[in-house]
Amino acid sequence: MSINGNGNAEIYSHSASGDNEGNETVPLLSNRSRAKGASFASSVFNLMNAIMGSGILGLAYAMASTGIVGFCFLLILVSSLAAYSIHLLLKLCDMTGINSYEDLGGRALQKPGKVLVGIAILIQNVGAMSSYLFILKSELPAAITSFLSPDQTGEAWYEDGRLLLILVSLCVVLPLAILPRIGFLGYTSSLAFFFMLYFTIVVSNSSDSECTPKLFVVSSKSAYAIPTMAFSFLCHTAILPIYCELDRPTKARMQNVTNVSVSLSFLLYLVSALFGYLTFYARVDSELLLGYDAYMPRDIMVMMVRVAIIISVLLTVPLIHFPARKAVILLLCGNRPFSWMIHITTTLVILGVVHLLAIFVPDIRNVFGVVGSTTSSCLLFVFPGLFYFKISHQPRRSFDSIGAVCLVVFGLMVGVVSFSIIIFTWIHGSS
Repeated sequence: MSINGNGNAEIYSHSASGDNEGNETVPLLSNRSRAKGASFASSVFNLMNAIMGSGILGLAYAMASTGIVGFCFLLILVSSLAAYSIHLLLKLCDMTGINSYEDLGGRALQKPGKVLVGIAILIQNVGAMSSYLFILKSELPAAITSFLSPDQTGEAWYEDGRLLLILVSLCVVLPLAILPRIGFLGYTSSLAFFFMLYFTIVVSNSSDSECTPKLFVVSSKSAYAIPTMAFSFLCHTAILPIYCELDRPTKARMQNVTNVSVSLSFLLYLVSALFGYLTFYARVDSELLLGYDAYMPRDIMVMMVRVAIIISVLLTVPLIHFPARKAVILLLCGNRPFSWMIHITTTLVILGVVHLLAIFVPDIRNVFGVVGSTTSSCLLFVFPGLFYFKISHQPRRSFDSIGAVCLVVFGLMVGVVSFSIIIFTWIHGSS
């Protein structure tokens, strides 16, 4: 999941120059007075908050589809490339003084580049919102029925996840999404992730102990692994604003923030995937929480954490909606003055599309697979490498220039291959 925050873009838009390109210890804002920025620990927390999201629920399925060793190798590869692509973005920020992903696209490819990045961010956030609403659709009925006696369950209206999703969206999501400012929801996504992590680690038990974990697995389901990981590690739309808000913001200092955040996220993702996989083995579901409905439907701990996840996810959707709406308004209306008509219309259209996806998409792995293999791959691999190659004045045979080209090639290759296999699986499955 990623949240695109550009609250201080205007302050820093002209603060850097290409003279500091070779010195990673020169402050980004060396010639400007500014209030004390965010601490190192606070910046690590903010970046981890941008990284962590609903993708954690699909990682156990990715491990079951690739094996423990295969999963670890792919997770190391994706996390390392994510950290390297952030390194390229930070260098571009120092070169140009730009702290917006969309503006870097405009600098590299003019107006088409800015529009392309805006569309990718929009689709990425729509995918993130859809995954959260999919969780609500599947977990709300289970949460309600778990508190009722077994003889009260049946064909009741509260067992229809689609109906419950529409009701809670009208009562909670829509009113919060319409608000022009939602800063008070800033930490709900980290709260949601905490409960998901707690669910996958503490609540897990080895209910299938007679099974043997597999080290390597190769199948058509393996095509979902890298897209799911890319979806999970994407934080690039938030990295530049966090950079500029950092106290004493230098390239080296922000790279340390990135390395710590990505490393901690890697460990948390690995542990949660391992516990989820060792709980259900080959029977792990593409959305991990669904597995507990079959094996632990009325466990008190499961019931409590499930309710906490629902509340946190419910409050996170309006937060992710904010940058999606911002991207649409900027793409269609430019810098027009604020209009309630445009604001409300855009909100309703985005939420309508997201709800259609959440209601009619049968499996959350389709969201992770399609969005991960397209927009996540572009934002994580392709765009940073392409923008660096276009903007940087480094020699074409320098390490970073070659690395940028390799990043673009890897992103395109992974995206095309994964997306093709996913589409082929859909066609083959429907026939």
